[in-house]
Amino acid sequence: MPTSPFKAPVAPPLKQFAVGDQVTHDMYGLGRVTGIEEGIAVLVDFGSGQQRILSPYYKMSKL
Repeated sequence: MPTSPFKAPVAPPLKQFAVGDQVTHDMYGLGRVTGIEEGIAVLVDFGSGQQRILSPYYKMSKL
């Protein structure tokens, strides 16, 4: 039943990024994706330095 209390929770969809995407991060601010490690991490240039952001990217979103 859809209202069953034993129903497994649905996981949120994974965020997808591509090289060249402009992003914002809660800690580092605005940046641009420069590399992708599929399913593991993305490399982002934030101007003041490059950071490797690990999946699942909770603190980062695409602009």
